Amino acid sequence: MPTTNAAFIWSIANKLRGPYQPNQYGDVILPFTILRRLDAILAPTKAEVLTEYARLQDSGIDPFVVLRSKFGLPFFNTSVWDFSKLAADPAGLADNLIDYIEGFSANIRDVFDGYKLPELIDELDKKDRLFLIVKDFANVDLHPDRVSGHDMGYIFEELIRKFAESNNAQAGDHFTPREVISLMVDLLYADKDLELTTPGIVRTIYDPAAGTGGMLSVAYDHLVEMNPDAKPVLYDLPR
Repeated sequence: MPTTNAAFIWSIANKLRGPYQPNQYGDVILPFTILRRLDAILAPTKAEVLTEYARLQDSGIDPFVVLRSKFGLPFFNTSVWDFSKLAADPAGLADNLIDYIEGFSANIRDVFDGYKLPELIDELDKKDRLFLIVKDFANVDLHPDRVSGHDMGYIFEELIRKFAESNNAQAGDHFTPREVISLMVDLLYADKDLELTTPGIVRTIYDPAAGTGGMLSVAYDHLVEMNPDAKPVLYDLPR
């Protein structure tokens, strides 16, 4: 269950007690949850991507274009590290983790720059918490075969709710409940059944205030359920 996974992930925050206050836990847990999810998504093609990337060196070809086309993923990582290898080398963990982050394609590095992840890694290392966090996250299975994109949205929303509670804030300030999203999508599609069930229909879905991506994922799933041949294209507001 998504809430169970979220509770397990949040329990990792217990390792932060002492150097960190409860209202700081989310600053660590949220970016590491994203990082672990991306790690799980890339795991099945990791070895093949590294081989292909090595082949492309000095070829003058943009590796992003080739790797995205060949493996069908909108991002990639060219570092030899993954969570299991990182957790197996505690002595070099900080440097290895930075190398791992720098191995992501630029579109993903932008996300971690927003979280100031390199600075966070250095801080966790100095406070003797980095290995504890990475080791526990290495044991969290967030592979898409186990946790769908829809369920991942629930997990992230539950983490944000807990984060908001620790800051004495309202969780609703940070995300819209799925029940409300479902109603909004139902209303949005209500009078477009004939149009949206046309075979091969292409539709863009835009959320200018995307946070956890809940509105985008629910709208996508709803459209594909109505029309398995539909081709939804998702957009949010560039950061």
